[in-house]
Amino acid sequence: MAIIAVAGGTGNVGRAIVEAILSTKKHQVIIFSRKADPTLSAQIGCPIIPVDYTSIPSLTQTLIDNQIHTLISTIAMHSPDGSTPNEIELIRAADISPVTKRLISSGWGIPVLNHPSYLGIPSTHHKLSALSTLHSTTTLEYTIFHTGYFMDYFGLPNYPSYLSRVPLVSWLDIPHAKASIPGKGNTPVHFTHTSDVAKFVAASLDLPKWEKETFIYGDKLTWNQFLTLAEQATGKKFEVVYDDLEKLKRGEPTELPGQKKLYEFIPKEVIQGLSAIFGIWFEEGKVELKPSDGKFLNDLLPEIKTLKVAEMLEVAWRKGQQVEGKE
Repeated sequence: MAIIAVAGGTGNVGRAIVEAILSTKKHQVIIFSRKADPTLSAQIGCPIIPVDYTSIPSLTQTLIDNQIHTLISTIAMHSPDGSTPNEIELIRAADISPVTKRLISSGWGIPVLNHPSYLGIPSTHHKLSALSTLHSTTTLEYTIFHTGYFMDYFGLPNYPSYLSRVPLVSWLDIPHAKASIPGKGNTPVHFTHTSDVAKFVAASLDLPKWEKETFIYGDKLTWNQFLTLAEQATGKKFEVVYDDLEKLKRGEPTELPGQKKLYEFIPKEVIQGLSAIFGIWFEEGKVELKPSDGKFLNDLLPEIKTLKVAEMLEVAWRKGQQVEGKE
């Protein structure tokens, strides 16, 4: 049994990972957070330790004091206020700590490159800096999980997920039966639900060796196929617009009705900009995972049966289901 720390484990991907590891009953789990929360700690069933993410010496001592063998980072690699996430501090502290042997860096998406087509997303810069820091470590075995696009967003709020309860509506606005498909909608995309991400992470803790990059997926289909499944699940014919690459490159994705309520949390220009960049990535095949050796962790762990888009949509949006999740 090893002691595993999950930085950012109180919500989103981190919470799912914590619960998946706890369910195996193989390892002890500690959550690193910016503040203590005894009520949540009791609810989850593991300690929540407040840490100073800005201090490498403090982080290092926390790792030593708690005998952390493996550190899993799920901290957000983007910040609404423009601040820099503390991933580099986590990596350096883990490398210094004599008791910490393994680290999973915060990726949870697609591989990024130092190329103009990737740099429009703020998190890319932070992920590239983290990758450079990982390459300079001397004592750690590390990996980054590449998961494709989170399936969760298209099941909220009706399908269980720890991701934001305010759905980030783009491309498919299922409650309003409208779609703005990026490009022609025929490029394959990998989707993974965070519950499956968590299962793969928990299982990977027992692997004797990690690759520098770990590829996993739940399902693979095109946006046109996704649209068809959504129509079948809801029993509704969607109103569909196709945004060609030129329109997306101008930063003009079609606005969907469900996006409007998000503007009080995220400025319209930010949502439009992200939708445009991701739309280009989808059409250009950047969200179709392509490991250099062709190997996915799915092949090594066939016992993990992943959630498929059709299954999620049927549960979340079956004919007659209301947006609030009530029959």
